[in-house]
Amino acid sequence: MKNKPIIIVAGEPKSIFFEIFFKAIKSKKFKSPLILITSIKILKYQMKKFNLKKKINLINFKNIYEFQPQNQSINVINVDLIKGKTQFHIKRTFEVAFEILNSRLTNKFINGPVNKSKFLNKKFLGITEYISKKFKQDKVAMLIYNKELSVCPITTHLPLKLVSKKLNQKLIKEKVILINNFFIKEIGFKPKLAITGLNPHCESFLKENEDSKIIKPAITNLKNRGYSVYGPFPGDTIFLKQNRKKYDVILGMYHDQVLAPMKTLKEYDAINITLGLPFYRVSPDHGPNEKMINKNISTPQSLINAIKFLDNR
Repeated sequence: MKNKPIIIVAGEPKSIFFEIFFKAIKSKKFKSPLILITSIKILKYQMKKFNLKKKINLINFKNIYEFQPQNQSINVINVDLIKGKTQFHIKRTFEVAFEILNSRLTNKFINGPVNKSKFLNKKFLGITEYISKKFKQDKVAMLIYNKELSVCPITTHLPLKLVSKKLNQKLIKEKVILINNFFIKEIGFKPKLAITGLNPHCESFLKENEDSKIIKPAITNLKNRGYSVYGPFPGDTIFLKQNRKKYDVILGMYHDQVLAPMKTLKEYDAINITLGLPFYRVSPDHGPNEKMINKNISTPQSLINAIKFLDNR
């Protein structure tokens, strides 16, 4: 097979995924075959609802190496959805994807949006942590990537009261190194990285000041090792146009410090890439968005960007 297939887990059955997936495959042609892991019953129902006229190429998971893509067809691995067993169904679709990735048939993986509070059941902070744990990878980074500006939270999905306890120099250094290596290998240049402080204006009246005790020393160490890192910068001004245009990536100390402004600036024109895994894992930069189901107004741009990113690898 000339291009390795892209494995796509549909994720939450009650989400906008099928709408954006159908819009994506209608609007673009991709070099890599797409293999969708979902319930064929749900897929047929969604195709009828959105009036999608395509054939289904049902793939035998046990004979995945014999897979042959068919033109104008949707390649599907069926995972039955038993009534009342939605979370088991989602878990099984991920497990099937992981088995394929472990088989080395491909190294390209996309997951559709998942209701994290139901699926993860407080066992993991997020899907990034769930996947990295399954593959026994401790050093990972969540990169929300856009060719003009990307962001990365140093801590992910943590309640704010726990951020300062989790923060340390080692964690900051790990994220910077992962991002630097990714940009050099995959994008083709050494990135300029801006790092925010934790406290408002990088100031605190407390003796234990994370900005001076943790963040500044980490930046100094990284600079001495040749990384293009700058900061710490106040979180309330780093995203101003004249500031953000100087950098390729902005790293924040907690999730919403960088994701909220990023989504405001780029909306759906970004993808979530997990760095540090033994394969490419990408997902659209949005959730299930249940309020938008059946309205047929959701944009597929983030999913298209995710597929295009893997299509070129």
